Amino acid sequence: MNKQVIHERIASLRQTLAAQDLSAIIVPSADPHLSEYLPEYWQARLWLSGFTGSVGTLVVTADFAGLWTDSRYWVHAAAQLDGTGISLQKLAPGQPNHIDWLAAHLAEGDSVAVDGNVLSITEQDRLLDAFDAHDITLITDRDLLTDIWSDRPALPTASLYQHDAQFVAQSASEKLAAVRAGMMEAGATHHLLSSLDDIAWLTNLRGADVDYNPVFLAHMLIDADSEALNSATLFIDNNKVSSEIAQYLQDNGITLADYDAVQAALATLTADDLLLLDPSKVAVGTLSQMGDGIGFIEQMAPSTLLKSVKSEADIDHVREAMRQDGAALCEFFATFEQRLDNGERLSELDVDSMLIDVRSQQPHYVSPSFPTIAGFNENGALPHYRATPEKFSYLDVAEGEGGLLLIDSGAQYQNGTTDITRVVGIGQVSSEHKRDFTTVLKAHIALAKAHFPDGIASPLIDAICRAPLWQAQMDYGHGTGHGVGYFLNVHEGPQVIAYSASTPKERAMKEGMISSNEPGLYREGKWGIRIENLVVNTPVGNPAETEFGSFLNFETITYCPIETRLIEPSLLTQIEIDWLNDYHSQVYAELKERVDGAALEWLTERTQAI
Repeated sequence: MNKQVIHERIASLRQTLAAQDLSAIIVPSADPHLSEYLPEYWQARLWLSGFTGSVGTLVVTADFAGLWTDSRYWVHAAAQLDGTGISLQKLAPGQPNHIDWLAAHLAEGDSVAVDGNVLSITEQDRLLDAFDAHDITLITDRDLLTDIWSDRPALPTASLYQHDAQFVAQSASEKLAAVRAGMMEAGATHHLLSSLDDIAWLTNLRGADVDYNPVFLAHMLIDADSEALNSATLFIDNNKVSSEIAQYLQDNGITLADYDAVQAALATLTADDLLLLDPSKVAVGTLSQMGDGIGFIEQMAPSTLLKSVKSEADIDHVREAMRQDGAALCEFFATFEQRLDNGERLSELDVDSMLIDVRSQQPHYVSPSFPTIAGFNENGALPHYRATPEKFSYLDVAEGEGGLLLIDSGAQYQNGTTDITRVVGIGQVSSEHKRDFTTVLKAHIALAKAHFPDGIASPLIDAICRAPLWQAQMDYGHGTGHGVGYFLNVHEGPQVIAYSASTPKERAMKEGMISSNEPGLYREGKWGIRIENLVVNTPVGNPAETEFGSFLNFETITYCPIETRLIEPSLLTQIEIDWLNDYHSQVYAELKERVDGAALEWLTERTQAI
């Protein structure tokens, strides 16, 4: 993006701040549903700063502009912010975040604006706690971009569709009953849902309002009494809803209302009501018309845990989606390597288009599940790198030299969501490449083989994975694992495998959860390595409790060879070698009937025992 344009936009924003007697503005990466991926209408931080990473918070004052982001994006952000007048602020343990900075640099009596439509209740509480101590006022009822973003994109208008019935184990009415049971347990009379994946799961509907995630913009208000008038209301742009979908919703006890009517509906609640909501997933602006005296129960939405624990039928469908995805990847790698061997000059962009091509030929394919990360050499050291037509690299190596290509990709299928990372050697790889790759593989195997107590807080098992890297005095800055949806968001809670995360009871590991196993290693300016499979929590042996309680382990459900030509076998134990050989035997057995020709030859060669 033109750096002068960024200067002009920041200058216009400062004029608006001055005109409204405001000292600062916070522009988060968020929408009214606190989503990870945002419709263009809500990408204000990107529009103002030019920074394309998915996570970041912009702060602008009369004489300062700074963007806070975590270690995944430091190199990326530094390049994009250079020359814009916006300084990179590195989020790291012990370093001030944007709230700390504002509390330290603003004066008593100053005021800070943030659009309440994109501010979670949890984040508002953090801001108020910090600002009240310094007599700083928080303003949440203004969208300052209205006047300066003249060509702001419209809200998306994609139509809803039903999740294919053959892949749905529970009806929407059955899911509603389960949510109401959770409401009753919490003592709530009403429940507000704004998180899009929860709403899509609960209704068994899908949409295309957000890139990569098959969700739609909506809120939902549920009455604990299923017999009450409008006992479950879906607030949505009615232009997205066909007559067939409207009838389907009615048949499942769900009433339709306009998307913008949710505030007015909440205003009808009385002091006798108790509203259940997740404060991290509901925006302040959504509650703007509520009267005083309404009681709140702030906790994770019942649907969040319900959808994270997949049924055996769901998991069977996901296994099939993984086989489809594995077959597509065999086609991709066989063609990719053949084109390289033929002397064709390929780029990171070619990798992306080739992956979409092979996956789109599989049954039930819908879209990629996130932007493909194809990073060669130093680009692979940027964990969330994305090649663009304006900035990409060719997979070129000099005679006698080699490099590493990191490919993190996935797809949305009606029968499952996939996410996989593999690393490919280009040319003559070095002993250093092999050492790093093998050490990451040891970490991956350590977690894949782990046993852990049923119900353990998911962040606690991160150390099991990192131990081989720590032993070699290596580490990586991102988490080791995230939950994965079922034809839903590729990043799904509540579980997260990251030692830096908090450990509330909601993050307990439960049978049926699907997570990623993705340790990595990144050498800035050189190369990046990440090995990622998806795994499902399964009982260890007899699920009946022993005297020490029940235990879980992981079943790996991603079927694609790991590049053995990058392994230094002397660094592996026999147990690790056995795991890899067993995994490759399973991959071959699952995929051999699904591919032929060059793809079968590639699969056969890449699954040979070491």
